[in-house]
Amino acid sequence: MTDPRPLPRWGVVSTIKASAQEVLTFAAYHLAQGAHRVCIYLDAPCPEALPHLKAHPKVRVIDCDDGYWRRQPVKRPKKHQVRQTHNANRAYQKQCKDLDWLAHIDVDEFIWSAAPLSQALAELPPEALCARLRPIEVMADQSDVFRAAAPRGSELPAVLRDLYPTYGAYSHRGLLSNAAGKLFLRTGLDEVTFRIHNAFVMGLKNPCQLELDAVDLCHFHGRSWADWFAHFSYRHANGAYRQELGARSQAPTPLNMHAVLADVMEREGEVGLRGFYDEFCADSPEKRAKLEQHGLLRLRPLHLEDHLRTHFPQFG
Repeated sequence: MTDPRPLPRWGVVSTIKASAQEVLTFAAYHLAQGAHRVCIYLDAPCPEALPHLKAHPKVRVIDCDDGYWRRQPVKRPKKHQVRQTHNANRAYQKQCKDLDWLAHIDVDEFIWSAAPLSQALAELPPEALCARLRPIEVMADQSDVFRAAAPRGSELPAVLRDLYPTYGAYSHRGLLSNAAGKLFLRTGLDEVTFRIHNAFVMGLKNPCQLELDAVDLCHFHGRSWADWFAHFSYRHANGAYRQELGARSQAPTPLNMHAVLADVMEREGEVGLRGFYDEFCADSPEKRAKLEQHGLLRLRPLHLEDHLRTHFPQFG
């Protein structure tokens, strides 16, 4: 018997400081996956992308200029993470009330699902309030080859030594960014606070959370050496490798990734950083075979350029 209930409507919200092509590619991909709403807060002006975003009926774009922040109940936060969470909560309360689910993700993250995402969300039980998206990271100079995080457990140290012998123990189970991923949050809830990786509902962290096992968050954290190195200083000071983040439990010393990378820079400079990057991200038949052996290789053809041409044909 056919289920008479309509499939849930879902959307994404992101605070973005990026090129027009990156912004529009992010929007186009998620529209192609069936998003009913793509809500974009421009953290820096992007005049090339703005008219294309405004013209699309399923996109809501907010230019976070000085006027925007003067209208908010808080001054413009200095930390980008705080600006992200402010905007995500504003979207949850204002722009996305007609959705059933909202995900808060970044411009370099793309939600991939083995089945239509609306169907995957429809299969969640009514009591599920949060649905976890686990990340996979792209291999260098690829757009469809990714590696997953090594599973927790007694074999984790051995897997990390085999795949990433020098620095793996200091990583997030083999990922350079994080292994926590992001959340879909059911809309219409009271007393909600959306964060980067989590959500609080009436003071409870990620209540009634389930995993979306057949869905991946494809993260382009280190898409090329040039891209990774260009973002390195900011990430080391303020982002994924900042000093305040803790060390990994499997690490042989109590150093976190910030300290490890600071040591690499001091001893070896850019050459050392390239070796660090290559250990995790360099693509080769041998690395793919090892990832496959450990069940961590993921092939996810995203067709990003095709979706960009389809949804924003006037761009470029």
